[in-house]
Amino acid sequence: MFDKLIFCEECRRDVSFEVEKVNLVGTLKGEQYQYLGQKVVCKVCGSELYLQEAEDYNLKALYDEYRIKNGIISLHKVLAIPEKYGIGKRPLSLLLGWGEMTYSRYCDGDMPTQQYSDTLLRVYEDPNFFSDLLEKGKENLKSLSSYEKCRRTVDALLGTKEVPQTKLDMVIEYVLYKCEDITPLALQKALYYVQGFFYAFNESFLFEDECEAWAHGPVYKDIYHRYSSYRFDPINGRNEIYETMLSSSEIAVVDSVIRNLCCYSGKVLEDFTHAEEPWLKTRGDLPPSAASNRPIHKKIIGDYFKAVKDNEALLNPSDIEKYAKKMFAQTI
Repeated sequence: MFDKLIFCEECRRDVSFEVEKVNLVGTLKGEQYQYLGQKVVCKVCGSELYLQEAEDYNLKALYDEYRIKNGIISLHKVLAIPEKYGIGKRPLSLLLGWGEMTYSRYCDGDMPTQQYSDTLLRVYEDPNFFSDLLEKGKENLKSLSSYEKCRRTVDALLGTKEVPQTKLDMVIEYVLYKCEDITPLALQKALYYVQGFFYAFNESFLFEDECEAWAHGPVYKDIYHRYSSYRFDPINGRNEIYETMLSSSEIAVVDSVIRNLCCYSGKVLEDFTHAEEPWLKTRGDLPPSAASNRPIHKKIIGDYFKAVKDNEALLNPSDIEKYAKKMFAQTI
């Protein structure tokens, strides 16, 4: 789980270790709670060791158990609200009539009171309730742009206004129709490869959207949140598609990516992207598992895939097969 050595008091040297799942008891606000935590033990002598990451994990697990037992909104839902409604933490706090930094503290792990928790849970679960709050509290926001962005997002959630379909949406619809089963992880990589190879063959980008260099490879953040409920399961696609607004040149690239890259699992495609310059260059000196929202700039993607096309002598989109086989041979 952790690729390092830590000092063992019994062995008097740095040792490798194991992390075990154990039942623990902790006290919070005068009450005891049982929770599943982590215990770090020396592989040499079996002594219990101190590891900060395990301590952090156990503290979070204790707080999670407290939230469950006392009906307090989960940290996961607290963090999801700004993304769901397209609003920043500080504007959201002001919209709710709270101090400017209150919501940010809750995102950092502070425990909301029962009253604030009930409000946040209703906001999370009911877009209509949030829509009313937005209209009543919009004067609290410091800029008109914050209100307008949030309003568009809420309208889209409620289906009150038709939102134009982007090129990214069109490609997703087409991929889900053509692929019998594709996980969110594999879909993200497919979109990244469509963007890169379309540029290589057409010298223009298909999507305006920027992807980000997450720990598991390139990710389009909005698409991640759209399909996050599927986790590791295949996304439910469409059984039929009557027409697509994609052009012939666009379909040629998308079809080749589906045929030659979507045949691999999302995890294999993650390994591909971890060996490629756009992800590596953007991540820089970050540890492999570190969280990051650094954007992979389209120029880096374009330059890399243009070089792939030239170096591998890819004459047309069907030649993507050569690159896919090469990457698979290098990463197995």
